[in-house]
Amino acid sequence: MSVSPVEVCEDPVPFEEAILAVKAAKTKWLRYSIADRMRLLEAVRVRTAQVAATWVSLATEAKQIPPDSPLVGEEWISGPYALLGACNGLLNTLAQMEERKFLRHLPQRNLKDGQLAVEVIPHSVWDHLLLSGISVEVWMQAGVTADNLANHTASIYDQPSEEMEARVALVLGAGNIASIAPLDCLFKLFAEWQVVVLKLNPVNEYLFDVLNQALQPLIAEDLLRIVKGDGALGAELTVHPDIDEIHITGAGSTHDAIVWGAGAEGDQNKRAGTPKNSRRVTSELGAVCPTIVVPGPWSDADLKFQAENVATQKLHNSGFNCVAMQALLVPGDWSLNDRFLAAVESAINNVPPRGLYYPGADGRLDDFTKGQVSVREISRAEGPACRVVLDPTPELLETEVFAPAFSLHPLEGKAPERFLEDAITFANTKLHGTLGANIIIHPKTIDQIGKERFDELLQSLRYGTIAVNAWTGVGFLSAPATWGAFPGHTLNDVQSGIGVVHNSFLFDKPERTVIKAPFRPFPRGVFSGQLSLLPKPPWFVTNRRGKQLGRLLTEFQSAPSLWKIPGIFLNALRG
Repeated sequence: MSVSPVEVCEDPVPFEEAILAVKAAKTKWLRYSIADRMRLLEAVRVRTAQVAATWVSLATEAKQIPPDSPLVGEEWISGPYALLGACNGLLNTLAQMEERKFLRHLPQRNLKDGQLAVEVIPHSVWDHLLLSGISVEVWMQAGVTADNLANHTASIYDQPSEEMEARVALVLGAGNIASIAPLDCLFKLFAEWQVVVLKLNPVNEYLFDVLNQALQPLIAEDLLRIVKGDGALGAELTVHPDIDEIHITGAGSTHDAIVWGAGAEGDQNKRAGTPKNSRRVTSELGAVCPTIVVPGPWSDADLKFQAENVATQKLHNSGFNCVAMQALLVPGDWSLNDRFLAAVESAINNVPPRGLYYPGADGRLDDFTKGQVSVREISRAEGPACRVVLDPTPELLETEVFAPAFSLHPLEGKAPERFLEDAITFANTKLHGTLGANIIIHPKTIDQIGKERFDELLQSLRYGTIAVNAWTGVGFLSAPATWGAFPGHTLNDVQSGIGVVHNSFLFDKPERTVIKAPFRPFPRGVFSGQLSLLPKPPWFVTNRRGKQLGRLLTEFQSAPSLWKIPGIFLNALRG
């Protein structure tokens, strides 16, 4: 991958100037042709590839990851790789926009009740090779059928520009995952046709110069401006008269302060149902995300591999993920339960060291365990321990910890189907938010339950992304997947937010994304009948070749080529 030096921006553009610039271009943007939009996406793709190495270097240093650590791969994959994937996904969609030709290549099926499921991965030959055995479906809202799907896809591209309202969006970026903010900007621009002012989170302002370079093609045409500053600046931007709507990734308390106001005034406004800020606000606000471990005939190797899966769900990005596992639901009377939990502890023990880089982590960890009767610490060779609350109080299930800690919930039930039903009820009724839920289940157990019945159970689990034998973070990294809460939240009870982003096929009415992955890695999975070549996934925190795989996958995303596949496979097999 070619590397070009990142230009250091002069003093940040004053926010008034930034708003005026994009405001002047908002009507012009409505008239851009599809060819013009593709030209911009291609230019962003090229620029992102050029600054990728610098991007990763800055993020690695800021997040206290040793430069030779396998965890450097996280910054490749959740940074430039994800942005490149979004560019490629949107380019594919726009190139086949006429008559929605891209839909012709997407397999569709109806669930038992008629709900439409559209398979978006695997979509290309590259998906079959690099994501072997992984499938990603987008399940549509009621009323969307195979016959009318095209009418509910990218419908904005059918509207006459002169009949549309030009709008300026404020995107309040997240501070944890580097690609969140630019991906949100692409969605606003190419899915909703809004020009954007991006306010970076102070935690990752170190990306200011890199993102200005990567997104320069959009900036040069006044479609985007990036500003930085403290919370006071963010608050001022949310009420600026030239800002038409807002998208926030962050905490529910920040969302409520924007919509209702701060302190006692905000509480009063919320009770009265009188928002202080009447702008449309979309959001992604995190959750207390569950992982449900279904009992089954697991081998010792299965216990070890899936324990590494759980460790990844918790400790990717040091636990600072809105979709990190926080509630581990296990079958308390499963004969393998103790051995599985011991394997989880061993996997956490072996995660490479890194620090608590996100502000306030120590305080949140203390609050999480304060007043709890039974708390365990899983130590690591270096770095902070992972705290586990064994008998949590109900209020613990209402607060996202956003740090390396989780609660353990042994549930009764030896029969897999009954256990899964009870675990789903627990997740739906006791845990805050609806962003992402993971289910780990042996394929023989799915056969025992029945695939049709298993899909019915997934339908009853009200989360925006569900991962079966994977982690919901894979949905974030997959451009065609939708990302956001389960539909139905309101400003008064926002939970994990309102609306979705990513969604490179531009479905208008998605309900959720469902990811399914092989239960066993290659080559062990092949011996048990799995038709998958997927070894230990590159996003696993225990992958010894994570750094190399992250770089190679990013280089592949920047310019796909069959000649790059062998190097990826070789490193994947050594992970």
